[in-house]
Amino acid sequence: MTTAAVDPRAGRRCHNALNSLHATLYFSPDLGRELTDLGIKESAAINFAARAAAMGAVGPGTVAATFYNYKYELVARHVPAVWEIASPEQVLHARARAVDATLRRLLDDDVVESEEMAEAARLALRAAEACTRPSRPLYAAHADLPVPEEPHLAYFHGATLLREHRGDGHLAVLMSAGLDGLEAVVTHTATGKGMTPKWVFGTRGWNQEEWDAASERLRERGLLDGDGELTEAGIALRTEIEAETDRLDRAPYEHLGAEGVVRLTELATGFARRALAAGAFPRNLIGKS
Repeated sequence: MTTAAVDPRAGRRCHNALNSLHATLYFSPDLGRELTDLGIKESAAINFAARAAAMGAVGPGTVAATFYNYKYELVARHVPAVWEIASPEQVLHARARAVDATLRRLLDDDVVESEEMAEAARLALRAAEACTRPSRPLYAAHADLPVPEEPHLAYFHGATLLREHRGDGHLAVLMSAGLDGLEAVVTHTATGKGMTPKWVFGTRGWNQEEWDAASERLRERGLLDGDGELTEAGIALRTEIEAETDRLDRAPYEHLGAEGVVRLTELATGFARRALAAGAFPRNLIGKS
């Protein structure tokens, strides 16, 4: 076991590389095909089922709370009705098949079956040993799932644990900063690193009027200017949010140690770049407009 101090920014970079490959699942036609075969056909229902299934047949309140930036009415339109179509256990099996198909399609069999993939799985799972369950519902639910035997599925599982561990902590920081779900999205988009409003409307259930109202609230707080750009105070708040998220998420990367973090980041970045080159994400997903 290693507990050497690690630069929080190194942990963030490692997470970002891991998450880049993990996030491909939610844009994958393989996931859509697998869940459609179960009878879950609408894109929002597919998303909610695939990510929430680890928590069991939960209701809309639990999903809205743990997903944070989705409009409750959109969630309630599909949850818990989705569990009447397919059980969480069926969805988890379908998700695993979709992960296998997605990684093989984006990375090719040679990469999926490589020693580098097996090494990345070992490192990600070692880091996840230091994750903790209290106040982290999405992480805790996934931590109760068995670790797959196949290295590429084990790597995806490890990446999921680290993603949801950081994500659960991030939501606590957003609440502490006084940002509701939509305000958090608006400020993230204003950094240029979040989803465009078009994709927010299409996937999170919000509309232009609600976006404008959230923007006005942020302007009143001095966080956005008249053009929808972050003010100095807004930039400072987003910087503080990321730094506090780093602090809450430092344990797994300190456990892995500096050398392990560097190596896992290197491997994860290579996988993510290969997936990106293979067209894993829509072209107009990220940006301010």
